Amino acid sequence: MTEADLTVVTGNPGKAKEVAAFFGDKVDVVHVKLDLPEYRDNDVGKIATLKAEAAYEAVGGPVIVDDTGFYISALNGFPGAYAAYVLDTIGMEGILKLMSGVSERDAYFETAIAYKSGDIVRLFKGRVDGVITESGRGEYGFGYDPIFEVDGKTFAEIPIEKKSEVSHRGLALLAFSEWFKYEYGF
Repeated sequence: MTEADLTVVTGNPGKAKEVAAFFGDKVDVVHVKLDLPEYRDNDVGKIATLKAEAAYEAVGGPVIVDDTGFYISALNGFPGAYAAYVLDTIGMEGILKLMSGVSERDAYFETAIAYKSGDIVRLFKGRVDGVITESGRGEYGFGYDPIFEVDGKTFAEIPIEKKSEVSHRGLALLAFSEWFKYEYGF
């Protein structure tokens, strides 16, 4: 097994830490923060692919990027692929306010990871179903983690090393890593 380098392009250092924790010492994960265009689409896979193309051009080598959607059933899938924008504008508190008095609290996260190297572009997705809590809980994580519960715990109540085993990003990373290991022989 050989060591490999993986450049993760994201403005969120929490995501880069999650990728690094997922791969452990098998892969040297390099975090690069770039100002990428804000692509708009309802499909997180399409957004991730476009971001990978832009990141590859900027970095000049193999990259992975992701895009995540947060879909709340009672809100007709809102905020969906616009989860980051909604988090920046109304935050978790705004989502909890929208959900006040709503008994149907089903939601899911979906992450699309796009890898680009040369002419190769690969897309890997992961999805986790859960519920929106009544209030935030936990000290770990980032984003909506304190209000998204799976099997009795919010993502913010799960240490990052364990979260990767059950999260949407972890599932997408698992699919990516299996391909990456096979493709690059480590």
